[in-house]
Amino acid sequence: MHINFSDLFLKIEKQLEDPQAVIDENLLIELVNVIRPSNPQDTDEIKKKIQAFIESLLRTPTAPFLLQTFLLRLINRYKQVSLYADSGILSLDGFWNQLGQRLGAHFLPLIEDSSQLKILIGKIFYLESDKIWLNNIDDEDWANLFSLIGQSQSNVDEKLVIQSEMIKAITVLSYRISGIGLYPEFINAQPELTEYESPFLVQNREIIEFIEKYKKQEISEHEIAVISPPDASQAFVMLEQCRDVVLKIRRATKRIGVSLSLTYLLSLLEQCLDRIELLLYLVVDNTKGKYVSLGHLISDLTKAHYSEKSVRSLLSTTSELIAFQVTENASRTGEHYVSTDTKGFWGMYKAAAGAGVIIAFMASLKILAARMTMAPLMQAFTFSMNYSLGFILIHVLHFTVATKQPAMTAAALAATVQQRKGSKTAQIAELAALIINIIRTQFIAILGNISIAIPTAALITFAWQFYLDEPLLTHTKATYLLHSLNPFTSLAVPHAAIAGVCLFLSGLIAGYFDNMAVYRKVGPRLRAHRRLASWFGQDRLNRFAEYIERNLGALAGNFLFGIMLGSMGTIGFILGLPLDIRHIAFASANFIQGLMTINGSPDIGLIIVSFLGVLCIGLTNLFVSFTLTIIVALRARRVRFEQWKPLAKLVMTHFLTRPSDFFWPPKQPLELEENTSTNNGKKADH
Repeated sequence: MHINFSDLFLKIEKQLEDPQAVIDENLLIELVNVIRPSNPQDTDEIKKKIQAFIESLLRTPTAPFLLQTFLLRLINRYKQVSLYADSGILSLDGFWNQLGQRLGAHFLPLIEDSSQLKILIGKIFYLESDKIWLNNIDDEDWANLFSLIGQSQSNVDEKLVIQSEMIKAITVLSYRISGIGLYPEFINAQPELTEYESPFLVQNREIIEFIEKYKKQEISEHEIAVISPPDASQAFVMLEQCRDVVLKIRRATKRIGVSLSLTYLLSLLEQCLDRIELLLYLVVDNTKGKYVSLGHLISDLTKAHYSEKSVRSLLSTTSELIAFQVTENASRTGEHYVSTDTKGFWGMYKAAAGAGVIIAFMASLKILAARMTMAPLMQAFTFSMNYSLGFILIHVLHFTVATKQPAMTAAALAATVQQRKGSKTAQIAELAALIINIIRTQFIAILGNISIAIPTAALITFAWQFYLDEPLLTHTKATYLLHSLNPFTSLAVPHAAIAGVCLFLSGLIAGYFDNMAVYRKVGPRLRAHRRLASWFGQDRLNRFAEYIERNLGALAGNFLFGIMLGSMGTIGFILGLPLDIRHIAFASANFIQGLMTINGSPDIGLIIVSFLGVLCIGLTNLFVSFTLTIIVALRARRVRFEQWKPLAKLVMTHFLTRPSDFFWPPKQPLELEENTSTNNGKKADH
């Protein structure tokens, strides 16, 4: 690729010849415009344009010196410390202040200091896509480009100014790291920091010592040009120890839980460590690695220019660890919702059947509550308490609601994807086996719910008519109830999707409260509660505290799930929107109650369509909650799984060859089927 840079080099030379002229930044903007690829993702085009620029510099002997002089003078017109020490690094004022500032800046833009170097970054790389193609430049190309521009030993004063600004930024970052390391959240998460000298403090001492030695070498312009910088190896060692502490805390979050403030501080600390190491390399490294670091710094600063005002960037940076912890708790729970043998299969049926009895009573109570004339708020409260207390009772009695499982099993599936044990074929076989187990467990759980909820609801309806001599539902209400299950003419499926979203949220809520129970030490604090101990006795309180510690997430998730279901219709009424929920277990109970209370014999078409609606509601509940949860779980784990098509093909092949495995536990363990699946997978790959 041939690109003509000669005209630009002539303009730069002409401007540098006039000592009174103000350096024109538009020339640099024009240069970047020429290099900028048409497609930021096209690595071939990026490489060709960078190579063309390097070749142009080689063809014009004076060009590298001219460009170096031009860049140094332009950069030194601006204040630099803030760019090096702050750009792309979270502020110390905390998550909520940052969120408020970024939201406010979208409506009322901040006033930017035109004397800061970050303004120049924004002018040069004025397209957000610039961060993409800069990141796609090879390290070798960065090294070749900047070693060519930086080969001249001239412009010593200008270089000293930039190095001095970088040293100031290193000092700021070092003090910031030592301050963050003393925060109470860090001490609580890693108590060992108080038992020996903290690496966060030691790194500051090593950095200051390095800077003092560095400044002593600035005796004269000539000496600084020939004497290599002092050794910073000990500073790098201490910074690496700081990283080790951060890694230990991240690992410990599985045991001790995590808070938003702790995740914010961890993200901030990692950003500071990344930046200070990059700046140290630029100051002390005299190899080609220095120029690679310079390329990475430009890429990081450009990315930071667009991310430091982004609300999405803030949320993704700080919420990732909490999302991981929430879904990690959910995945551990989800493992109990997957049966692999006959014993687990029938155990799930019994648990679901027990829930079916309670669900039938909850559906009947909802019908009775709807008869009462109440204010919207009181109606929402009544419906919510019916659902919430019912779901909590189901949990306390160790029963299970079928549709609450996908939010948990999806997280377990994501955890399995992350492990990536063995070859790709073996991974796909393992995932296929897990998916088959999940589907079979979901099937028996749904069957357990509706097979008992339907006859129990029928019995309640019959008993109400027999003992009170009045139908549970009027003909009008029964007709409406059946027609509301029609998947073609009603909003049953969209309402089922809303219920699926609520199921997904309840899974996240459960994980959040499980995490909070550990991080806030709910169990130990309950055990230490003197007043409760005097009321219940210490032994009883200990058992209660242990139960709450293990089940707080499930209790909170069920309670708030009930509130979401119970208040959705009222929210729709207030907003004037047709919002409501449809849940398969309650829909099946309402289905039989509607059939039993409608006047005369119900039309066979109505029965078939309504039953089809119940099935569609169940599938929608499962699909929405499972899909949303697995997306969040995979993102929280930074996992990308590229084998969805072969995995789907393998599952479908298994369904066509052994459909019974999806509905009934195999006599032999499914591991044997994995071997078959693996062979099928290999054939599919070929």
